[in-house]
Amino acid sequence: MSNLNYKHLHYFWVVAHEGSMTRAAERLGVAVQTISGQLSLLERSLGKALFVSQGRGLALSDAGRTALGYADQIFQLGEALQEAVRAQDSGSALRLRAGISDGIPKLLAYRLLAAVLAMPEDVRLICSEGGFEPLLGELALHHLDLVLTDRPAPVGGNLKVFSTYLGEFPTGLFGSAALLERYLAGYPQSLNGAPLFLPTRQSALRSRIDRWIENNDIRPRVIGEFQDSALLTTFGRAGLGLFPEPLALTDQIAEQLAAHPLGEMAGVSEQIYAISNERRIRHPAIEVLCSSSPSLPGTSPLPGDARRQAAPPQV
Repeated sequence: MSNLNYKHLHYFWVVAHEGSMTRAAERLGVAVQTISGQLSLLERSLGKALFVSQGRGLALSDAGRTALGYADQIFQLGEALQEAVRAQDSGSALRLRAGISDGIPKLLAYRLLAAVLAMPEDVRLICSEGGFEPLLGELALHHLDLVLTDRPAPVGGNLKVFSTYLGEFPTGLFGSAALLERYLAGYPQSLNGAPLFLPTRQSALRSRIDRWIENNDIRPRVIGEFQDSALLTTFGRAGLGLFPEPLALTDQIAEQLAAHPLGEMAGVSEQIYAISNERRIRHPAIEVLCSSSPSLPGTSPLPGDARRQAAPPQV
């Protein structure tokens, strides 16, 4: 087999992500015929067809899916190399594009990402928020470097990502002074009929809370369910109901939300994972994030390097 032509591979990579030669040609600023010719040369070099016709468009063949997995890693490494060299030689900021799952408490996300901003290098943090699956899609397309979420990436499928377990944050119920005065005595049995704001059932935390409620044989009154943790705490700040938050954030919650812990929810914790693209060269800011999280107060991390072994394997 002849040596691989990386220009041909780049054309293939763009076509695979754009879904058509026409859109790829527009993105690259070349003629469709040029794209077609380069792909033919690449397929001849590899000895396999990379695309098959599907209606009016193209779909990846089995060989094409394999090639795309390697091309993703190759061009992601190229982008990381360029960015690292520019940051070192020109003094420009090292960028970390982080996606934050909407179920993650925002104060907790800040505490985790603060270590990145404390790096000696000039770092620019670019954050976006969304649902678990859409963020993983953005990660797969290399629009993000990292996703902070409450669960590991699913095992199997075509996603080439790595899940790192950052730690476990014991959770408690918080509320206004008036709510604490009403429900503190006899906690947690005092919660019968108490108004609660909870995450939706799509949240990994919700199943642990439901199990805790069942184990304590209590019947609180759920008055609101929220997919977005920031919206949940906004309602909680109004003093209309109790809400769960990591106990490690007690001081910040008191200062920003005027809420205080009613009590710990034994066995309920916020588990946090960092999901990043599989690569041989890890983003330096991601390495800092993953290595610094155990120092957070209130965290229950796995000891040392056992964090990655205990998380689900690479998929």
